[in-house]
Amino acid sequence: MGVPGQLLPLVVALELLGGLAIAFGLFTRWIALALAGFSVVAALIFHNQLGDQAQFINFFKNFAMAGGFLILAANGPGALSLDTWLANRRTKA
Repeated sequence: MGVPGQLLPLVVALELLGGLAIAFGLFTRWIALALAGFSVVAALIFHNQLGDQAQFINFFKNFAMAGGFLILAANGPGALSLDTWLANRRTKA
């Protein structure tokens, strides 16, 4: 697809570590923004043949994921997140 192979370790790290960070609620807003941007870029680069039904579905799946990440970035993590725990720890100290 013309994407440099040197980016592969960064992509793997973002997907794996970013997913874990979201799951645990660590740096939630920043990671959610990064994953939203990544989802949109991936849709535009890899799923741009909208005449193919599978590519069409994957294109809009990526945009739906980006929307979910943007909602997460806007609302932040929940009460049972590491971000909340760290914020509470800072205010008590």
